[in-house]
Amino acid sequence: MRSLEERARQFASNAHGSIDQRRKYTGDPYIVHPIAVAEIVRSVPHTEEMIAAALLHDVVEDTPVTIEEIYAEFGQDVGELVGWLTDVSKPSDGNRRTRKHLDLLHSAGSTPAAKTIKLADLIDNTLTIKKHDPSFWHVYRREKKALLGVLKEGDAGLWQKANAQV
Repeated sequence: MRSLEERARQFASNAHGSIDQRRKYTGDPYIVHPIAVAEIVRSVPHTEEMIAAALLHDVVEDTPVTIEEIYAEFGQDVGELVGWLTDVSKPSDGNRRTRKHLDLLHSAGSTPAAKTIKLADLIDNTLTIKKHDPSFWHVYRREKKALLGVLKEGDAGLWQKANAQV
């Protein structure tokens, strides 16, 4: 039987691949990002559910997969983590600033485990955006500084690393 991590990696790869999702600046298959996030999470105290959620963290937000499918396939613990990691804002909620504020409030209420994964996501995305999109970097940096304020219950080492990057 395949491990939870293997199942999550395959599920995420299939979900992102089904829509041929690619990384914005490099054109790489999208799965490279969730794998990088999972590796960052693996570098700190973690559970197998956290690794699975790191691999799945963008599936509900970016693909046709629903949160109900994540719960059905991976159980309560992974489903809850993915739910905390999925942005709640919709384009109809207003401009980017308004939407990012709604998502920040959602993240603020999440668990320390979800905050640790969110920090890993922020670290990987920050490296990419800083390198490839200097004009957007200023907007992104402001948003991430605000987000760091609500992620302090995540892993302290990752928080320090993320804070140093922004």
